[in-house]
Amino acid sequence: MTRIGFAYNQKPDSVPASHTTTDAVDADDEPPGTRRDFGSRTFATVPSSPFAANGGGRGLVAPAPAPPAQSAADVYAEWDSAETIDAVARALAPFGDVIRLEADADFPERLRAARPDLVFNIAEGLHGPNREAHVPAICEFYGIPYSGSDPFTLALCLHKARTKQMLAAHGIPTAPFVLLETEAELEALAAGRHPRWTNAADRYPLFLKPVQEGSSKGITEQNFVRDPAQLLARGRELLRVYDQPVLAEAYLPGAEFTCGVLGNGRAARVLPLVAMRFDTLPAGAVPIYGFEAKWVWDTREHPLEIFECPARIAPALRAAIDDVVLAAYRALGCRDWSRIDVRLDAHGAPHIIELNPLPGILPDPADNSCLPKAARAAGLSYDELIQACLVHAAERQGVALERRSVS
Repeated sequence: MTRIGFAYNQKPDSVPASHTTTDAVDADDEPPGTRRDFGSRTFATVPSSPFAANGGGRGLVAPAPAPPAQSAADVYAEWDSAETIDAVARALAPFGDVIRLEADADFPERLRAARPDLVFNIAEGLHGPNREAHVPAICEFYGIPYSGSDPFTLALCLHKARTKQMLAAHGIPTAPFVLLETEAELEALAAGRHPRWTNAADRYPLFLKPVQEGSSKGITEQNFVRDPAQLLARGRELLRVYDQPVLAEAYLPGAEFTCGVLGNGRAARVLPLVAMRFDTLPAGAVPIYGFEAKWVWDTREHPLEIFECPARIAPALRAAIDDVVLAAYRALGCRDWSRIDVRLDAHGAPHIIELNPLPGILPDPADNSCLPKAARAAGLSYDELIQACLVHAAERQGVALERRSVS
């Protein structure tokens, strides 16, 4: 029977208070995956939406709770719950003996001792800019096949600016951008004298993002900036709090979609699209799926039903999105599965926002995890989604799988 190593990071029951902002790193994964953790929402207030304050949107909104600058809980934002880990293990069990290998400090030794035939990897890592690549790199070192993308692709896709550079090199549409590594570069952009974007004034509004974070860490309504003053204020805050470069990109005003992909090469296929229904946000909200939409406005009393799947769009637009998604998937070297976020520009043309080669896979349909949601729309159960990734990985590497019945 095939021995399937299962690599993961499990969220701890509690977060040590000793963690500081320099520890707070996670993976560029799962923006559309609501976990309605109502008990943890105790934050200070911030001004109302800049979209409303500047005359945009549909009116004013009440002051919204602000995210903690870099809370200890954020350290493990991308790690998986015991519920998800158990669900994945159950899905893998029909294809072999599942050996759980938590990706902690002892992972290399336990992997070497277990010598599985194939590792199913959902580990996000914790430390460093290449954290998502650690488990695959260790597997490669020991010559053990594994699921998903290789270390280079995982490290590349975690860095938003390098991802966009690669997309641009392949002629794949992505919003104009500049990477701001220092406050001096931020000030140069605000003054219209940045060497890579001197005409920034005609690009406003801009949207700012920490370059290597996920789960909407650092992504709030305040990142939507309309002028140099707002750019400087929010840019300085992001540089200080997240201690990493900031991506400034032209804001794309069109509809947004998240797109699941399964398979490899020419056989890769895009699952039914998930559309963001920004009309469900509070009046005057910036049309983004950011921190407020995930953790503030989505309440037990008033759930935020922001996702529509399958997206109700014209066949021509669906075909255009599929084309750009598959082009990005192949250009970045994604394998087995991925989730890719797309947004339309003012002319309705699809642009790639981000690629997530370690997609979120929450098992409960109520959690609105987008890849499982897209799979269900395609007729795949949760177990079948996990098994599809496993089978694609095994076929790609010549690992034999034999399905057995599991009681």
